Amino acid sequence: MKNDLIDRTFNFSNKVIDLVEILPNSQATKVINYQLLKSGTSVGANYRASQRARSDREFLAKINIVLEEIDESLFWLQIIKFRNWTDTKIIDTLANEANELTAIFVSISKKIRIKINNEGKS
Repeated sequence: MKNDLIDRTFNFSNKVIDLVEILPNSQATKVINYQLLKSGTSVGANYRASQRARSDREFLAKINIVLEEIDESLFWLQIIKFRNWTDTKIIDTLANEANELTAIFVSISKKIRIKINNEGKS
């Protein structure tokens, strides 16, 4: 699972880059492209950083950043879809992957929280 998530978050980041490259060039899209590029590529970067966490609490903090970045990416994808700036199939595919990754990272987060709480009771 660990390497699968590294690959999936890396691929998600690259698909975001691909999307940004094909969006129209306007004042509004420049801003949104920049924001999406930052949040979308941060998903992979922060998950990768979480793998080097020195404690469960540090790992959880990184996973929470991953969740924030995925959520922000979904927001920008919704705007792009609403504005009809590209084929909705591309947006839907990326949004679906973002939602699947969110579910995985929420599950990981819950498990780590339980582990941290149980260690505190020992």
